[in-house]
Amino acid sequence: MSFGQSENINTWISQINSEFKTAVSVDCVIFGYDKQHLRVLLLKSDMEPFEDHYSLVGDLVRPDENLDESANRILTERTGLHDLYMKQVAAYSDIGRHPLGRVITIAYYSLVKLDKDLLDIAKNNKNLKWKKVKDIDKLAFDHNDILDDCLSKLKVQLREKPIGFQLLPKKFTLKQLQNLYETVLDLELDKRNFRRKLNALNILIDLDETQSDVNHRPAKLYAFDVEAYRKRKRKGFNFGL
Repeated sequence: MSFGQSENINTWISQINSEFKTAVSVDCVIFGYDKQHLRVLLLKSDMEPFEDHYSLVGDLVRPDENLDESANRILTERTGLHDLYMKQVAAYSDIGRHPLGRVITIAYYSLVKLDKDLLDIAKNNKNLKWKKVKDIDKLAFDHNDILDDCLSKLKVQLREKPIGFQLLPKKFTLKQLQNLYETVLDLELDKRNFRRKLNALNILIDLDETQSDVNHRPAKLYAFDVEAYRKRKRKGFNFGL
């Protein structure tokens, strides 16, 4: 039925109100990187039949907020951070996906630098856990599908956009940058080829500094040149790593 048909619109609206009782939620895949592992923030479920499972972090969309606002609220409530990198990925609408009724969810992924404060969030809350992506088994609901889709999207966008810098400290070494790409993409990259492509992008600032407090030869430190990237992007620059 559509508004272009001859049925009475008031009757159509009445049917919606009486028959189409659907809730909308947002589920967030919060990726964190601890310099060695890609992790996801998980919440222990207390809902039957998933009491022994972890789930992604999510909530119903409130009547006074849109999807992005809902996702931002969830991220802030769980991490204490604002203005995180956030990407909407897909909607999930299988009829039986939620045990309490018809719930359509929209999935987002976000990126955070895993520092001590963020790690302590899980340490101080027994229901939260930063789990390594590679160690995640069965999640509640259809959250394995959501996680897989968001991880696939992250891998594609990591190659196409400089979003990886969202997971690194402001000052980093080239080895740390390559380790990040290898961890997320789950593959080994040729060092010379990676650095050749990186140099061609011309979006790093040589800080003329080296690492401190390391038990090996200190490496040079770099920073992401946001302004250089924006200028080049306006000219049709293709990131591509």
